[in-house]
Amino acid sequence: MRLKRIGIVGLGLMGGSAALALEKELPEATFIGFDHNMMHCKEAIERGIVSHCVENLAQLSDCDLIILAVPVDAIITILRSLEGLLSNETTVVDFGSTKAKISAAIPASIRRNVVTAHPMAGTEKFGPSAALEDLYTDKTVVICDIEKSGTHQRHVAEKLFTLLKMRCVYMDSEAHDRHAAYISHMPHAVSYALANTVMRQEDRESIVALAGGGFKDMSRIAKSNPAMWEDIFRQNKTHLLEAIYGFEKELKACRKMVENEAWEALNDWMQRANSLHDIL
Repeated sequence: MRLKRIGIVGLGLMGGSAALALEKELPEATFIGFDHNMMHCKEAIERGIVSHCVENLAQLSDCDLIILAVPVDAIITILRSLEGLLSNETTVVDFGSTKAKISAAIPASIRRNVVTAHPMAGTEKFGPSAALEDLYTDKTVVICDIEKSGTHQRHVAEKLFTLLKMRCVYMDSEAHDRHAAYISHMPHAVSYALANTVMRQEDRESIVALAGGGFKDMSRIAKSNPAMWEDIFRQNKTHLLEAIYGFEKELKACRKMVENEAWEALNDWMQRANSLHDIL
């Protein structure tokens, strides 16, 4: 199969990085952008991320592949607006960080056109200037509810992720959302909480003087786009709360061991945590 026209909806970190990587692998393809932020369109064209931008989604209907790299609520809105616009050969791949609500919201008439996926890649930066050609290299992508996609669309999605040099994992969308809550969504909540805790207690000078690599690593993702993560937290509320309760339980256990000076138990608790990196 040949991918001649590729639409990129959302020209920030995820969409821009996909375009840069694919352009290297598909030099003859045309990349067309769509973004409500006109400055993003201008910058994406200047950086060579896309050749040009269109004003509405209908102008992408003749694309072989359309990548949706926008916040998760916007993905649902866009998928509904694509009803009646797609040919049988068009493939739409969404890059949302939640999957169950997106999968359930796809109109039945275009369900075979859509492949729901979550590339496990990213940084705390956003916008076209954050795009990286190798963002997806050697990362994992979770493809969900693949049995609901058409055979042609499955092959296109698998080719897409092969070109991005990603490892494909297949999973039910509900299972994905529960696992993502622990591995991705709850850690973002913890990072935001850590940043807010320190900001409430410490003055700016102390933070600058004392913040070392550990604090910077743990608080880095608190720089992520709040609007995007609000949508993710909303869509995955149930699983996120379950993950937060589990984290709170462990933190309370740590607090009690410190309060009771149970140092041996605390050491055992930390050693159990060390074992996580035996499987990472």
